[in-house]
Amino acid sequence: MKFRKETEFQKTRIGEIPKEWKLEKLGRLVSYIKGRRPKRLYDEKLSEEFIPYLTAEYMRGLEKPKWCSPKEDPKVIRVQYDDVIMIWDGSYSGHVFTGFEGVLASTMIKIFPSEEIDKRFLYYYLTKNFQKLRGTTVGTGIPHVNKKVFEELLIPLPSLNEQKRIAEILLRVDNAIEGADKAIVKLERLKRGLMSELLTGRIRVREENGRLSFHRETELQETEIGKIPKEWGLAKLEKIAKIITGPFGSQLKKSELTNHGIKVYTQENVLERNFEIGNLYISEEKFKELKNFEVMPDDVLLTIRGTIGKSIKVPTSITKGIIHTNLAIIRLEKKEVLPDFVELVFNESEIWMEQVRRMYSATTIPALYGRTLKQIKIMLPPLNEQKAITHIFSTVNRAIELYREEMTRLERLKRGLMDLLLTGKVRVVDGDVGS
Repeated sequence: MKFRKETEFQKTRIGEIPKEWKLEKLGRLVSYIKGRRPKRLYDEKLSEEFIPYLTAEYMRGLEKPKWCSPKEDPKVIRVQYDDVIMIWDGSYSGHVFTGFEGVLASTMIKIFPSEEIDKRFLYYYLTKNFQKLRGTTVGTGIPHVNKKVFEELLIPLPSLNEQKRIAEILLRVDNAIEGADKAIVKLERLKRGLMSELLTGRIRVREENGRLSFHRETELQETEIGKIPKEWGLAKLEKIAKIITGPFGSQLKKSELTNHGIKVYTQENVLERNFEIGNLYISEEKFKELKNFEVMPDDVLLTIRGTIGKSIKVPTSITKGIIHTNLAIIRLEKKEVLPDFVELVFNESEIWMEQVRRMYSATTIPALYGRTLKQIKIMLPPLNEQKAITHIFSTVNRAIELYREEMTRLERLKRGLMDLLLTGKVRVVDGDVGS
């Protein structure tokens, strides 16, 4: 497939489009029908004849599907995989979907394109311009697609052949995005499974001749937090680390915070895993007063109010600063414990989180206090096993991050292609679509 830059345009009500393209109203190119709620919906798929009820929440991945049988209610509107459907009413009105099979919800429409417009081309054009379709129902305030606006939406229309070529290019990018997304889901599932086994010691890992080997553990000991391998240790957090909870409100008042000076690290830095963000600072004088709360390289910061139990290891390049009230510093004092492993346990171990859930105070805002943290127990595999477990975790995490970067690149590519191809700024020349 080849491309060329268009040079000959005509002026239209929606801007310049190629001279040989037409400008048509959507209402002349399509018809549509609203969905219909089935007489009965079921929480489970009772037989093979049952198909999902397509709601906006289900298609956006926000809820599990309800199921229905078209045989019980033949008047429902069925949707096939390549049909174009649109949310007509509700918060996400105007959003367009394809790639679903089921029964259409009453807040959706199924769109029937005429022979003049390719179904996929229509899908991509509506996806790019869905904001133009949104309105508000008079009186109720419920967002919805305005019928008149929908039918009078102007579409720049290339030849049917060029429409198909444009749609095929964009579909190739969509397939690549979907492939990356599936890989991320698969790796996330793998990571959860691995950490569940490795952080309980049910599966043991060791490095032999530069390679990792795994075996199932058979010799376990009963402990207060459950079964762990016999050769693992178990210790209260206070026995392996100095625990420093953030300054009290009276020690660090809002009036003492500034927009420059010595940095104050907050929960946001931990939750976003980014030490660069944030705009809270204190003066040098105040820092001297609160120096006991200073953050050091290899400290593990732990969230202790609101969102509790999330952590991150402090890098060696940390900018001088202190922790805010909603954080605690876990400063390891034993060389046989790795900060990376402690961070991993805090973030991924269900045994750890179960202890936290039992012990935190939840009067108004969930909170962990220093006296509570001291009593929480942490499992201690041999140092080489800690290294192996953290290496496995970081390797899988890096693979996930690479796929996320690829998705971001592909999404950016798709937006650029849609802007160029759907407006005719760049034309697609005849030929098969290449890779």
